Amino acid sequence: MAAGPVRLWARTEPFLAGALPAPPPPRLAPHYLRKAAAYARARADQGCFPRLRWPRWRHIACGKLQLGRDLAWLYFELFHGLLGPDPPRRLRWAEAEASCATAEELERERSKLSVDTLQFLLFLYLQQLHRLSLRRSLLGDEWPSPRTEPPGFPGKSANGNKNWNDQEHCAFVQSHLLDMLELLLEPEQLSASSHSSSSSLVSLEALSALSLLLEGSVGASRAVRPLHELALCPPCRPHNGFSEGTRAFSLPRLESWIRSCLTANPLGMTACIRAGRKLAWAQQVEGATRRAKIACSARVVPEVSPMVIMSQVYRQTLAKSSDTLVGAHVRIHRCNESFIYLLSPLRQFLIRRDQRKRLQMLVENKFYEWLVQTGNRQQLDSLVPLAMGSKQAAG
Repeated sequence: MAAGPVRLWARTEPFLAGALPAPPPPRLAPHYLRKAAAYARARADQGCFPRLRWPRWRHIACGKLQLGRDLAWLYFELFHGLLGPDPPRRLRWAEAEASCATAEELERERSKLSVDTLQFLLFLYLQQLHRLSLRRSLLGDEWPSPRTEPPGFPGKSANGNKNWNDQEHCAFVQSHLLDMLELLLEPEQLSASSHSSSSSLVSLEALSALSLLLEGSVGASRAVRPLHELALCPPCRPHNGFSEGTRAFSLPRLESWIRSCLTANPLGMTACIRAGRKLAWAQQVEGATRRAKIACSARVVPEVSPMVIMSQVYRQTLAKSSDTLVGAHVRIHRCNESFIYLLSPLRQFLIRRDQRKRLQMLVENKFYEWLVQTGNRQQLDSLVPLAMGSKQAAG
């Protein structure tokens, strides 16, 4: 390979757990994010750079980007949890937040949090994954239909959920790589129009931030390494434009090198479907037209959360506690008339919309049965007139 035996791919975690499945606000467009980046760099002494504190992000989001306060906190909290502390510390933070009696106490707790500024800007840019394109909408690509999805496991169609589709992740990086690199550039590396030039340099700090979205391996090694470590390998330096004198990369050559090394994610959903380890957790029910399939991706390194895909489990009860499930992304697909109990702490869990509706109805029915059996239904009914009366009085 021209750029050396290096393979790069889009990391699953940020796309899967970090991109909100909704079109982003207009003020999160690249133009405004570049302005936010310049604003943050210019106020490094005020808690904006290289770490961005919650009060400063609240000011930027609400005052500059015209985002709502709740939405600003949602982005900040989601990113902090994506790359934040270990589960025990997150639990302690959640307990501290829940114990706040007033809004002032809550703000004081939130003010203790900070995130890496450049990585957070990339995270905000990543929300463009679900931006609706007028051209694609006219072609019908933005409006998936269940009839277009092929049988078998999910993820084989570009019309599927973009968060889970590693082909969409790779296409996003290919389409937006230059914009993301420009977002990370220092102000003096940008032209008057806030764009790069052929002489622009990408700092090591900026490339380390881009490791949020890209990782890879060298040759036949199974070790997964972040982008900035791979870029500094001696065989790669002549191809990506790294200079020992400036300790920076030539932007055009770095962009070209990344594009030439991009490949399919060997740890993503597609790889899990095609070559994942099959798990004999489900029984094959007599009379079922399709076989139950449960597969998981290999846990190559502790930092990479495994995937578990369960498909076509039919008319059975499945209860499982396993190390395979700890910290895993789990997707339930085309499972019917089954009770599935996953008794290990998961990283993320996804079911289809129609299954979610059925699950909600089942929970409501079970709750109603419990109310009737325990006699709590009468107590609940006795509270309804009081609530209605107080609401009318307030009106």
